[in-house]
Amino acid sequence: MPGPIVHLGATVLCSHAGQATPTASFPRVLVSGQPVVTQATPYVVAGCTLPPPIAANGPCVSGQWLTGSVRVLAGALPLVLMSSQSICAPTGTPMLPTVVQPRVIAT
Repeated sequence: MPGPIVHLGATVLCSHAGQATPTASFPRVLVSGQPVVTQATPYVVAGCTLPPPIAANGPCVSGQWLTGSVRVLAGALPLVLMSSQSICAPTGTPMLPTVVQPRVIAT
């Protein structure tokens, strides 16, 4: 599904409002002056509000993208799109891109 490309400065949250940050980016491709993020890049999550075991199975610690762009690649890797699917560990809930650059759309 087409969507805006996620870049290094995008706001990505876990489902419990924790801030998700990419561990790396692809610096050779820029959108809105910032490097893009590929599907292979793991994310770290800080500030997840889900309680630890006994009350729940949180907090979210890391995240990984499961889907990415099909036709647009960077370094032979799919890009993360605003519509990409993801999963956080250990909770199994998705990451949510909330603010991304609106100008570059990929499929």
